[in-house]
Amino acid sequence: MPAHHHHSHAPANYGRTFAIGVSLNVAFVLVEALMGWRVHSLALVADAGHNLGDVGGLLLAWAGLAVGTLRSNERRTYGWRRASILASFANAVILLMVMGSLALAAVQRLRTPAPMEGGVVMLVAGVGVLVNAVTAWLFMAGSRSDLNLRGAYLHMAADALVSVGVVLAGALYVWRGWMWIDPVVTFAIVLVIVVGTWSLFRQSLHLLFDGVPETIDLRDVDRYLCSLPGVESVHDLHVWATGTSSTALTAHLVMPAGYPGSAFIVAASKALHDQFEIIHPTLQIETELLDDDCCKPLTSPSPH
Repeated sequence: MPAHHHHSHAPANYGRTFAIGVSLNVAFVLVEALMGWRVHSLALVADAGHNLGDVGGLLLAWAGLAVGTLRSNERRTYGWRRASILASFANAVILLMVMGSLALAAVQRLRTPAPMEGGVVMLVAGVGVLVNAVTAWLFMAGSRSDLNLRGAYLHMAADALVSVGVVLAGALYVWRGWMWIDPVVTFAIVLVIVVGTWSLFRQSLHLLFDGVPETIDLRDVDRYLCSLPGVESVHDLHVWATGTSSTALTAHLVMPAGYPGSAFIVAASKALHDQFEIIHPTLQIETELLDDDCCKPLTSPSPH
């Protein structure tokens, strides 16, 4: 007896947030690139290129969110929700690649130090800190519950951190005249961002291969189902993410013949939603356990 739910479970409407974030960052990229070209600052031009790449990351996350809200049909019964997982993975890969390119640029700058106009660099990078911090703040709340929005948040937070590093490098250059400070600060920023992005990369890759979301303990779910009145055993239990904010479950419950009624399914589905945030549960009732290796339960059923 399956329990099906046909609802839209996309996160709160972040379309306007993405529009504001993209507009702010495109405007800043244009200003930063123009100023970098006028004052012959490679650091500003390079940071503008980095910010332009992250605008692409924002657009990718926005597209993933929009596509994920498309309705399901006969060919795609879960709709396009997995697009948000794919966008999260792509965002992580892009950010790691950008950090790799920044590290290579820092190595080249260490080999051939170059002077820069520290005051202008500090001013423009300071504006970048403000723009990126505001954009990151717009996505902060959603990043706690949606992996795709977390990718957008990490992109903007990383940009803010990079801009802080550029400000610091400019200040130390003005104060001490150290031409090597720019690449050294860049290395430190790259390390911090890679450590923070690796979790996003790992989680999104895990979900792409139908892994159990990290917020759910499969054995806890199994123990709950085994504890339901009348359940003799549970097998073929599967939990996976259909999107960055929706989770599905299928399970076979072995129960006495003629048991239960629809109220049992409704109550179990509600409890799975409330306790584990599983939105799409499908429970199949069976009267005997099949002799099949794939049907082995995770835990022993609770005595009733």
